[in-house]
Amino acid sequence: MFTGIIEATGIVDALDARDGGARLAVTTALDVGALPLGASIAVDGVCLTVIERTRGKFAADLGPETLARTTLGALRVGARVHLERPLRFGDALGGHLVSGHVDGVGEVVSRREVGAALELVIRAPQVIVPTLAEKGSVTVAGASLTINAVADDTFSVTLIPHTLAVTTLGALAAGAPVNLEGDLIAKHIDRLSRYYFTRKQAHVDVG
Repeated sequence: MFTGIIEATGIVDALDARDGGARLAVTTALDVGALPLGASIAVDGVCLTVIERTRGKFAADLGPETLARTTLGALRVGARVHLERPLRFGDALGGHLVSGHVDGVGEVVSRREVGAALELVIRAPQVIVPTLAEKGSVTVAGASLTINAVADDTFSVTLIPHTLAVTTLGALAAGAPVNLEGDLIAKHIDRLSRYYFTRKQAHVDVG
């Protein structure tokens, strides 16, 4: 479990295809050497398992599902990625509850400077749309952000100067793909609601 508060960025050192998947190696100033093998780490919002680590570098395997549903398979050597170590009980929950299980890849529609901040409009896959709410939370490339407005399948967020300084989001151009995770609580409410009303409708049709 994560919070969506980006701790650091890393640099992709290698991305090698392996048995239908890939192995990702990342260098970073984040203290990953203290993480035990098998520990979780979020890379651009994707929860991965640390399989190798030394001071300043770690590696993780990407399975077919990760490659199919996230942006990680398209990374290039030298690319910067967001990193967050897992939440521990007792830690401050500065963002919102983030599972690291990306729901789909969105697309940046537009960007607009608003004073020292930057507004992004992002188009979301249909699976995420029901979880989007004005002033609700969404995870974009691992970063917890507040939704300004929702219109059909798009939503807007504002990146304040601090977010621009500590993440790569300010470099996103129109058309750029981004990992998206809908709000965890909203996802479960949506799933349970659809299940309940589907069963209720089926009972009415039969009855």
